[in-house]
Amino acid sequence: MEIFFTILIMTLVVSLSGVAARILPFQIPLPLVQIAAGALLAWPTFGLHVDFDPELFLVLFIPPLLFADGWKTPINEFLSHGREILGLALVLVLITVVGIGYLIYWLVPGIPLIPAFALAAVLSPTDAVALSGIVGEGRIPKKIMSIVQGEALMNDASGLVSLKFAVAVAMGTMVFTWGGASVEFLKVAIGGLVAGVAVCWLYGRSLRLMSRWSGDDPATQTVLLLLLPFASYLIAEHLGVSGILAAVAAGMTITRSGIIRQAPLAMRLRANSVWQMLEFVFNGMVFLMLGLQLPDILSTSIAQADADPNVELWMLFADVALVYVALMVVRFGWLWIMQRFSKRMLKKKPLEFSNYSLRELLIASFAGVRGAITLAGVLSIPLFLSNGDPFPARYELVFIATGVILFSLFVGVILLPILLRGMDSHDKSGHRREIQSARAAMAGVAIESLHKMEARLEKDSEENIDPELLKEVSLRVIGNLRRRMVGKEEVEQALQAENLERRFRLTALRAERAEVYHLRATQAISNETMQKLLRDLDLLEALLIEKEE
Repeated sequence: MEIFFTILIMTLVVSLSGVAARILPFQIPLPLVQIAAGALLAWPTFGLHVDFDPELFLVLFIPPLLFADGWKTPINEFLSHGREILGLALVLVLITVVGIGYLIYWLVPGIPLIPAFALAAVLSPTDAVALSGIVGEGRIPKKIMSIVQGEALMNDASGLVSLKFAVAVAMGTMVFTWGGASVEFLKVAIGGLVAGVAVCWLYGRSLRLMSRWSGDDPATQTVLLLLLPFASYLIAEHLGVSGILAAVAAGMTITRSGIIRQAPLAMRLRANSVWQMLEFVFNGMVFLMLGLQLPDILSTSIAQADADPNVELWMLFADVALVYVALMVVRFGWLWIMQRFSKRMLKKKPLEFSNYSLRELLIASFAGVRGAITLAGVLSIPLFLSNGDPFPARYELVFIATGVILFSLFVGVILLPILLRGMDSHDKSGHRREIQSARAAMAGVAIESLHKMEARLEKDSEENIDPELLKEVSLRVIGNLRRRMVGKEEVEQALQAENLERRFRLTALRAERAEVYHLRATQAISNETMQKLLRDLDLLEALLIEKEE
């Protein structure tokens, strides 16, 4: 029962954290509110203690979050930025592991070289989820965010594989060689991608068979979709390849394969709603878990630092700041090198970085915040070596990694809004023009199809439709579509008319809903009829509100 109550309390706190983030006098990002709430719950006054199992954490939270990110990532955009993502997710990770590893070894007394490489490996993955949490959706320009998201999807695997190698060498279970490490990395990465695609393909085939046998049951199909990221991760890990990349590949494949596009409408609506809820809860749980670990990490580090004559507590805090600064310098330096290289050597097909201004390079650098994977990775470092000795300087590794996570979040909260100031309006206007252009093109195709349908119905003697009624309905629908096909100078007037029409429709819908409840209260309609009418009204209202946003 204790575990059950703990889960209920954590879910409640995650839900209330969203309210708290909105009502606080200062605009504090949601992840920081959730971290603070977790730390408060874990304080001795409340005493909520949660044993952090890194393996369980990775299985429970990371696959669905990465699957959702892969689902939202257009595969064409991902492939078009493949060179940039590879340069950040693979080459930059390698530079970070080697360069920052040697820096930590030189900077922090008491940390041997191999554990220093392990710490650098867990610090290399970035977290796009945490980034969206601290700056909000759509704040960072798309040309930067698409690369940062792609990098975050891929460098989780490269960072954790590097950690695996470093821990194995420290434990004495393997001897490191560049050739062996390269082959192992390719096997793990490519195998994970293939496993994710294969599991998603099997899911699509199973879904079609079940639809043929038992009909389109949206509840069953939604549950199977929820199990897909876990199945991809666990099967890949069982085969000895990257479960993280398998979950990402499954998420990206499911959009490309047409499984969701061909699914029934009820399943699509339900799946989108369920995934939005799960993303909010799981994201909140990740940061809440980080906060819950903070008091224990801090007290353990203070106790061990007091017992270690070579370490002082203020040195650990200084090391956190120095390591974070070094990470940002390495990241900015690599972005600048890629920009210079692209301008000189790739003139025919330059990298996206070649068009970045200094301000955009700084945004891309500070967008590399650290989050859940770093926490799970550093806490997965074993307590003891294979011979029974304590793992060297483990408490220092955990303290520095946790400090860097928090430091990157705080710096991102302060600096990114400053760097992004004045960049929002251009992106929003461009997005609005893109939507208007797409709607005009869609309306043109729709009008053409309606003219064909009208001509077919006029010739069809079996349906026996009154020609005047046919013309009236056709003109009414086509008239609504023609309002979308406006020139650039008429866009504002068209938007104003559309917003006014939306307000009238919303007012009418809400009045209809009130009347449905009145009819049910007076026993004029049955409960089943009320539920059906309310569901239709909810769908229409959701569509109108989504257009408004």
